[in-house]
Amino acid sequence: MANGLDRHTELSHFLRSRRERITPQEAGLPESGRRRTPGLRRGEVAMLADVGLDWYTYLEQGRPINVSAEVLERIAEVLRLNETERKHLYHLARKQYPLVDFKPSSAMTPELQRFLDSQHLSPRASWMRE
Repeated sequence: MANGLDRHTELSHFLRSRRERITPQEAGLPESGRRRTPGLRRGEVAMLADVGLDWYTYLEQGRPINVSAEVLERIAEVLRLNETERKHLYHLARKQYPLVDFKPSSAMTPELQRFLDSQHLSPRASWMRE
């Protein structure tokens, strides 16, 4: 990495910074009194993402473990990452970012309708005239 950190260390810093900006109330957790550090605890992220506490701790500590795209997505949901942050998370974890589902528009423009109307009804029709 450009600043001398390896990807595991960068992933560690990234996860921690995102965890610290989410309050327990924002995550739907009850108030639990005073906290030494801001944001969610590691155990809360692990619980909400449905991953083991030790496993999440290792990931956030920057240990060289392999993580699946499914787990990354669950963690991204808990940490409320936007699309740019998700891409960065996947990049640091060296996983392929999932392709966005493309939903074509069902509306037909007048131009497209005119074009379709100008076409022959069958491909066979054009060569039969010759």
